[in-house]
Formats: sequence, C-alpha cells, structure tokens
Amino acid sequence: MSATSSVKTEGIDYANKIQRNLSPAQLYEDALRYEAGTAISSTGALIARSGAKTGRSPRDKRVVVEASTVDDVWWGPVNKKLSEESFAINYERAANYLNTRDKLYVFDGYAGWDPKYRIKVRVVCARAYHALFMNNMLIRPTQEELDNFGEPDFTIVNAGQFPANRFTSGMTSATS
Repeated sequence: MSATSSVKTEGIDYANKIQRNLSPAQLYEDALRYEAGTAISSTGALIARSGAKTGRSPRDKRVVVEASTVDDVWWGPVNKKLSEESFAINYERAANYLNTRDKLYVFDGYAGWDPKYRIKVRVVCARAYHALFMNNMLIRPTQEELDNFGEPDFTIVNAGQFPANRFTSGMTSATS
C-alpha cells in the first residue's frame, strides 16, 4: 500500500517516498539493497549495522514531562525528564532529517492482543530493518483492519541515525 493521504505526522513530508506496511520479504529486500553491511545469517535472520551504539542506551532515555506523565512515570536514572520545549527542538530536527531521506517506512500495527484493549500504533522510520523489527514487535493487522485503521492512538518516529543535539537542555549525548 503506498497511499499517503491517511498518513500524517506533523512536520514530515511523505510525498512520493513512503513505503507503507510492506511485507517482511519486501523489508528484507530493501534492507539488503539499500543498507550497507546488511546480510542474511545462516538461519535466515537479517543482520544489520545499527551504528556506533549497537545496543540499548538506557541512560539516554528521556520522557517528556507533561500532564499524562508527571505523576505516572517512575522518574530517576533511567526515566529522565525532558521538557516539552526540548522535545519540540529535537523532534523538529528528527523530522527535518527524515524529510531528507529517499524512502520512509511506515508500519501500522497493534499493541495488545485483546481488541477491547489494544491500541493502534504507527511507526515511521528511515530504515527497512527498523520497520521489520516493529513488524515483529507489534501485532500485524489483517488487510481489512488496515483498510479501517484510521488515525493511530500512538506514533513512533524513529530517526535513529540522526544524532540528538546534546546542547539542547536535557540532552547529555548524541543518543539522548
């Protein structure tokens, strides 16, 4: 599906470059074709290079302090506070970066198995292997569910190759 009319994320231009809800096979092909150093292991797993930091960076995790988080997040060394202003600065930089990419991948899925409680999640990213990862992490909708997906309840924007501005208040590194 390549229609862009129902995919909207503030500040991101989807004109003529969106790859929406591709199959795992298509994501493998794009990763192998467009991402240097990507290969398939002897067991069929995709091997991808993620950059200088190859694992989680728990000390670089930030959560925006606002009404829905201020009293419900366990603040501390892992969940660090980030102001809405600092988030807006970094988000704009991430959106500008994504706007320079030749392709954007969009994956629509569900978090939570029970339809009564699940939420609709949209993932926007610049790398096929990120979309493939989320294709494995979230529940894949049927074609009928995709046709009626509408607006997501939650959107994840992944501009992981682009560094955060460590001089922005609340940032301590390029991966904050």
